[in-house]
Amino acid sequence: MNRTDRLLAIVLELQARGRQRAEDLAATFEVSKRSIYRDIQALDEAGVPIISVPGQGYSLMKGYFLPPLSFTVEETTILLLGSDVMAQSFDAQYRLAAQSASRKIEGVLPERLRDEVSYLRTAILFVEAGSQEDDPERAKLQQLRGAIIDRVSVRFVYHTRYGMGEQTQTRTADPYALACVNRIWYLVAYCHLRQAMRNFRLDRMETLEILPQTFRRRTEVSIGPRRKDEPGYIRVRALFDHEVARWVREARPYYMVNEEETADGLVVTFSVRRESEIVQMLLSWGRHVRVLEPDSLRKQLAEEARAMLRNFGCHE
Repeated sequence: MNRTDRLLAIVLELQARGRQRAEDLAATFEVSKRSIYRDIQALDEAGVPIISVPGQGYSLMKGYFLPPLSFTVEETTILLLGSDVMAQSFDAQYRLAAQSASRKIEGVLPERLRDEVSYLRTAILFVEAGSQEDDPERAKLQQLRGAIIDRVSVRFVYHTRYGMGEQTQTRTADPYALACVNRIWYLVAYCHLRQAMRNFRLDRMETLEILPQTFRRRTEVSIGPRRKDEPGYIRVRALFDHEVARWVREARPYYMVNEEETADGLVVTFSVRRESEIVQMLLSWGRHVRVLEPDSLRKQLAEEARAMLRNFGCHE
């Protein structure tokens, strides 16, 4: 990065992150603190209102913003495609915001650039299944988004699957985040019943209620992707035949954490909270899968297979 680009990047960094120390900026841009001192002096001489507080770092004067930025064709296309995805995926309020943002971006584009972006935008499509206006999940999304912003607890009836059976419980939870995985929306929340973070499928939630009580977010809680070594999870290893390896990779359930090609087939490692979570998925691959561990899951699948034989009037 040349110095001119770095000067602009420093202003953007201060605008986005607030106060930054010289050593923080030096680490971000991989230069010495001395270079940062010179850059700050150059920005000050150029009229950028930078406030320096000894021992605390640099910040921009309140109310200062850079003038509108210019975007390349690729950058503009990404912004507009992103707004298209959000317009399809979220509730009515965010859909209107996404559409409004698209109109503003398109309105300030030069005509040549607008035509090129429009062409690329029609050539890259995102098709969202089940996007009806009366989709009940959209109402839940709007309610839960408000609960996350206001940091208020929620209560709902939740349908949980245990093996082939079902259990219904009333849960109270502190909502932290919403995640869309394979077109299925999940609420990431601290469950009062389990006293731990849990992922709840929105389509399994009923009678959602926003409670008046507020909560304080737990700083020690991580809401990112599941770690392979996360405590409290069961490690499952299964061997899939070569002929189905491609389709196993394509299906890729969210609890799949590792895969390894071997002479005997594809060895896949899963991380689940309960063995029952993975029983149906493994059974769906029939004779093309063998459970390597744990032994208790292998026995559970064998018993399930024997029960299936009995259902079809077959004898072992």
